[in-house]
Amino acid sequence: MRPTLAAAALAGASGLVGWGGARALARRIERNPDPFPRERLLAEPQGERVAITRPDGAVLHALVAGRGTPVILVHGYCASLTEWNFVWDELLARGLRVIAFDQRGHGRSTLGAEGIGSEPMADDLAAVLQHFDIRDGVLVGHSMGGFVSIRALLDHGALAQRLRAVVLFATWAGRVLDGAPQNRLQIPLLERGILQRLLRSRTIAVLFGAAQCGARPSPAMISVFLEWFHQHLDRHGPHLPIVRAFSREDRYPRLAEISVPAVVMVGDPRIAPPRPATRTGWPPESRVPGWSPCPARDTC
Repeated sequence: MRPTLAAAALAGASGLVGWGGARALARRIERNPDPFPRERLLAEPQGERVAITRPDGAVLHALVAGRGTPVILVHGYCASLTEWNFVWDELLARGLRVIAFDQRGHGRSTLGAEGIGSEPMADDLAAVLQHFDIRDGVLVGHSMGGFVSIRALLDHGALAQRLRAVVLFATWAGRVLDGAPQNRLQIPLLERGILQRLLRSRTIAVLFGAAQCGARPSPAMISVFLEWFHQHLDRHGPHLPIVRAFSREDRYPRLAEISVPAVVMVGDPRIAPPRPATRTGWPPESRVPGWSPCPARDTC
């Protein structure tokens, strides 16, 4: 269903299901059950607020709570640390120290003179780990957060000494357009400002949001995603350098340089490009003991 949703959202009346079918599909999606209320999805995690000022003037908004093994959460594009609210509560309940921050230009963090790109964002992540004096921590990166985490580990070799493990999910090391039909549609449209105009249509907005929210999209989750996306509409121009970096940069050949034990989780290959996702560059003997490769959708 997801490629149909994405195609309908991005192609409108000429989409695979046609305009009438697209409207009907959007109405059906809006009748899907909501496992969690919208207010719960938007609830910001609770903890101590910390401001980290970077050399270029960017101020990063961070949050920390709990004790124990530190877990550092790095969110995705157009999101904020609120993305982690359910995970945050679960990790705290397990007795861990949890740290998250809004990446520059996202949430409450400012842009800074260097703007948004993989290099300054990777430097930001390294600075966050240093600020909190992370030792024996677990770094978790989602989507853009994983992309930034990979660069940080490669650019700042000393980070490996601060980490016991890395978790990367629904992410990439570059070349994100390769073999990914949804990205090949939406990223060029985003760069040209066309996607932003298309989303003024309620039908297209619902279908686009649904394409980002799994096989059984929740109306509340779609609403929250669209709210985040629309909050960043005026910022998509300054954000374009990182969007372009997703496709133009390629760190797959260097992944074997990462010495920290890593767990990589992927789901539907229609969004995450299947060939780069499997051509990781890690040594062929890289395995998680007792586990075998398995798509995330098969374990949900």
